[in-house]
Amino acid sequence: MSSQITQAFVDQFGANVFHLSQQKGSRLKPAVRNETQTGESQFFDRIGSVAAVKKAGRHSSTPQLDTPHSRRMVTLEDYEWADLIDKEDKVRMLNDPASEYVMAAMWALGRSMDDEIIAASVGNAYSGQKGTTAVAHPNSQKYAANDGAAHSNLNVRTLRAVKRKMDEAEVDPSEKRYIACHASQIEALLGQTEVTSADYNTVKALVQGEVNTYMGFEFIRIQRIPVQVAALSGSVTTGAVGAGASLVGFRKCFAWSQMGLLLSVGQSIMARISERDDKSYSKQAYACMSVGATRMEEEKVVEILCKET
Repeated sequence: MSSQITQAFVDQFGANVFHLSQQKGSRLKPAVRNETQTGESQFFDRIGSVAAVKKAGRHSSTPQLDTPHSRRMVTLEDYEWADLIDKEDKVRMLNDPASEYVMAAMWALGRSMDDEIIAASVGNAYSGQKGTTAVAHPNSQKYAANDGAAHSNLNVRTLRAVKRKMDEAEVDPSEKRYIACHASQIEALLGQTEVTSADYNTVKALVQGEVNTYMGFEFIRIQRIPVQVAALSGSVTTGAVGAGASLVGFRKCFAWSQMGLLLSVGQSIMARISERDDKSYSKQAYACMSVGATRMEEEKVVEILCKET
């Protein structure tokens, strides 16, 4: 059972059970394409662009234009959570903690959803007839944040470059665009005049103490984003990324268009509360899910490597 449940006894904390500070569920799920699947692995088809041809003349033969077709594979990962609540503990509490435990479980599983999406955003995607071809996120879709003379944290110059990269790739402007970043990047943006000034931005960032949307991107703060560990280097003037080691330790933020990342759910979050006769009839709170994620298109995801102070 949980060795921490005694901290919620009424003689210490009163009638309410409070949760410690934590991310409550998934923040990224609403910002990506959501699908369902039935098998352990499932393919999602992609149709590429094809150019039309001029008609050769009257009664000319109908052209045969092969439309590019490819697929991305998603493999489900199973997650579960459980904890026991002794009946003796329940007697000494005014509130039944079982429902609180379920909420804690669902929040934990929601965070695991985000971990799957983050890993898929800039990690390997799997393509090919049987999903055995690993597709790395190319350096051409990465940008080293800079101020024109040195590496930097997230700034307006970098946002402009990322927006241009997506625009040049003809990423559908009707799709919502997002940026996932740490609190450090939000703090850095709040120091930018263009972001906080009403002359540039309709969002009053300093009044709210946060950055919501700017330059067509909606910002999602999430503290689960990892840092760069493999050798990688970036230009301090163009942001171009290549071989080297100057970006090791930089935060791996990323921008994406909503249809560029996919979350597939095989089993939605399921929660149960039941008695365990093998545990002196203690109540068990249990929850589980099966999810997977993939990057659907490289051009719709841009990794932003940010230097934190």
